[in-house]
Amino acid sequence: MNVIKSSNKYITEVKTEAKKISWPTKKVTVRDSVIVVAISLATAAFLGGVDYLLSYLIKEFVV
Repeated sequence: MNVIKSSNKYITEVKTEAKKISWPTKKVTVRDSVIVVAISLATAAFLGGVDYLLSYLIKEFVV
């Protein structure tokens, strides 16, 4: 097949598939982003607390 014909066919197929995409609304995107940030902060706080506690225990009992 000719390279130009192949390229045109590919681009046409991509446009057809792109029309089928169901994009989330702004409200859903914001909600999901807030959930991700909240879970990330909670995880960071938990891991920070565990790190602090383990560091404290090591300093008190090992060193």
